Amino acid sequence: MDAPDTGVVRSYDFTVARGTVAPDGFEKTTLLINGQFPGVRLRYQSPMIEANWGDTIQVTVNNKIENPEEGTTLHWHGLMQQNSQWEDGVPAVSQCPIAPGGSFTYSFRATPHGSTWYHSHYSSQYAGGLWGPLVIYGPETSSHDIDVGPVLLTDYFHRDYFDIVKDIEGTDLSKARPVSDNNLINGKMNFDCSSNTLGGTCVNDAGLSKFNFTSGKSHRLRLVNAGVQGIQKFSIDNHTMTVIANDFIQVDPYNVTVVTLGVGQRTDVIVQGTGHSGDVYWMRSLLAQGACTEPANQPLALAAIYYQNANTSASPNPKTSIAQTDTTDPCTNDGMAVPAYAIPVADPSTTINMAVNVSVNATGHLIWTVNESSFRGNYNNPLLLLTKNGNDSYPFDPEWNVYNVGSNQTIRVVVENQSPTSHPWHLHGHEMQVLSSGDGPWDGSITNANNPQRRDVQILPAYGHNVFQWSSDNPGVWPFHCHIAWHISGGLYANILERPNDIKNLAIPSSSSDLCKSWATYTGANVVDQIDSGLKVRGVANGPKLVDLDIIGMKKREHARQGTV
Repeated sequence: MDAPDTGVVRSYDFTVARGTVAPDGFEKTTLLINGQFPGVRLRYQSPMIEANWGDTIQVTVNNKIENPEEGTTLHWHGLMQQNSQWEDGVPAVSQCPIAPGGSFTYSFRATPHGSTWYHSHYSSQYAGGLWGPLVIYGPETSSHDIDVGPVLLTDYFHRDYFDIVKDIEGTDLSKARPVSDNNLINGKMNFDCSSNTLGGTCVNDAGLSKFNFTSGKSHRLRLVNAGVQGIQKFSIDNHTMTVIANDFIQVDPYNVTVVTLGVGQRTDVIVQGTGHSGDVYWMRSLLAQGACTEPANQPLALAAIYYQNANTSASPNPKTSIAQTDTTDPCTNDGMAVPAYAIPVADPSTTINMAVNVSVNATGHLIWTVNESSFRGNYNNPLLLLTKNGNDSYPFDPEWNVYNVGSNQTIRVVVENQSPTSHPWHLHGHEMQVLSSGDGPWDGSITNANNPQRRDVQILPAYGHNVFQWSSDNPGVWPFHCHIAWHISGGLYANILERPNDIKNLAIPSSSSDLCKSWATYTGANVVDQIDSGLKVRGVANGPKLVDLDIIGMKKREHARQGTV
């Protein structure tokens, strides 16, 4: 169904700059939007974008990042960007970065509708706080009484994001898997300052997020894993959740006690207010524990749910607020959901096979690869603009990892994971049918061929496979990548070049080329300290070699089971 044309413009003005925050009690300098850290205010998280389906969203981004200066962009996660492909916000692909001191106004239709988020796609900036929630309201297949709003789940690092990237991009492989310090719900969680090893200001009991429930009412929670690397296991003590949507796809409702969310995934749930008027319960989100997941110092995040007459200064009673048991595999998605609107599987026009792996190149750097090629982009030459100008072969840089699907109508991609960790795999510009997801190579079988699950992020199991399919209805150059920030920095990323002949006819506004001129002027006078998958090319001379997985703390997958969340 096409979005209505409401004629309404929702305008936002964002100033991106450094600032000091202490969401868990540890004070640090991070990247903020309008001086605000995501999620620190209940219900109206700041800065939050809201629109109705079919509205036009306009966001002016003013880059005031200093000491040191950085370029930046914003990407609108899961939005299709049909007829606005140049607004996708990915440097080296759809645009040049916004130079320090510069501004750029994004303008795009609010479609599809549901729960999502936006974040920087420049280096690993969103690991430094440059992100926020985005909700597009539209027709629903399930009803509820109270919209609680976004519930943002984020692993959290006390070190500066760029310092972590420098470690990851270095040759000391023992630093290749950074350990998160904490786990936050809506930007809050206490931290034990006695375990602080970085010095600086740290205060215990910084406070938890609080939510309000009403007895007898139904509550919609918009769960978002806006984290950097960890799989989240979300639950509410003594309550069952009814899943109504995964990513932007409404599904036939089903009940769960624990929701699994890989980085970038969203799940909307309805929770019945079965508690009494004075009850208090824990909301929990646990960073999944297993051989295939990334480590965390404090993996459990807590928030409190207060019924209407509860004492809001009281903590939940451990005798009545009882954690839900989780027996699901910590390394994989929950079971396949059934979309409320059915789309049968069509025969593919073309099939692409991709092998995901991790290796060390000739200079001793850890790299992530797709078909033995680690992505390296060029911020001064966005692929979409090159294609618009007639260059769709890219003969001079194979590390741009471009897969040209031409005019094929139905694209199938078989992704085989030959690495010992899971990867939340994301496609821009489309929703994906998930034909199969499981252990080992694909055996050719399709799950629910009449109406397979659809979403824009699906966890690729360690040593497993995913099979994706989508319709080629959106000409553009679309990123197809792991959403773990450090893995993107390490090159785990490909691009799907779709309908290049139609791209040449896109009415890309002059503001896109003006942005590139500004970036070229800036980089002509300043050296950009870009060490990850942006500008600096680290060739795989003489071919990559396999990693000694014990060096970086990875081992062959174990089917570890966790007892409680």
